[in-house]
Order: sequence, then structure tokens, then C-alpha cells
Amino acid sequence: MRCDAAAAHMARMHGVQRMLVVVGLAIVGVGLAWPVLMRLGIGRLPGDILIRRGGFTLYAPLMTCLVVSAVLTLALWLMRR
Repeated sequence: MRCDAAAAHMARMHGVQRMLVVVGLAIVGVGLAWPVLMRLGIGRLPGDILIRRGGFTLYAPLMTCLVVSAVLTLALWLMRR
């Protein structure tokens, strides 16, 4: 019984390791694509909130988050089909 529990634990850990690698590669990919994304206007869409007051700046990219979420949802939905 103990071997089964250890094998199940190792299988879960393998899944976590794979997920961390994928997330890390996604972050690297976004970092490499950032200059291209900035030229496309991502991050400066209508609906993004920018408040500058003296030495304080607040940036809330609401519309950018909605667009990115919609694109990722569509991409993941198409991959699962």
C-alpha cells in the first residue's frame, strides 16, 4: 500500500513540475514578445485606466486584461476540441 501512495505522490509532483515549466516558458515567451506587443497597442487600449498625480501613478489595464483573457480562453477552447 505504501508503494502505491508513493507512486501517486510522485505522479502529482511530476504534474506540478510540468506545469511550472510551462508557466515559466509562457512568461519567457511574453517577455520576448513584449516589444512587438507594445507596437500593437496592447496595454494602451481604451478602457485602461491611467492616473498620474505628482509622484504617484496608478495603471489598471482593465480592457487589456479582458482582451487577453478572451484570446487565451478561445485558444485553450480550440486546443481542447
